Amino acid sequence: MELLERLQDRVGIVIDRVVGPPIERDGATVVPVVAVRGGGGGGIGSDPAGGGEGAGGGWAATARPVGAYVLTGGTVRYEPAVDVTRIVLGGQLLGVVALLVVRRALQQRR
Repeated sequence: MELLERLQDRVGIVIDRVVGPPIERDGATVVPVVAVRGGGGGGIGSDPAGGGEGAGGGWAATARPVGAYVLTGGTVRYEPAVDVTRIVLGGQLLGVVALLVVRRALQQRR
């Protein structure tokens, strides 16, 4: 149980580093929305040559902002975050695929 509590605290730290607490300004409250991913593992083993035993473990988590809820005058609306990096990478991938298709078409014409 202690391990799960420590993990929960660590994930909270990761989220705080990415976004932060809700922001209140001009009668509106902005609540950040974050996508969090994590994983971990551990194990116990012994040295077949008789060198001893050992145990270990670890975990990692990532978080990224995905948008925010904006609360104003009793209404709530969701504003998605624009991830420019994903847009650029998607455009580059599309360009590479287009070039490969054109190249293939030109090779088949010959």
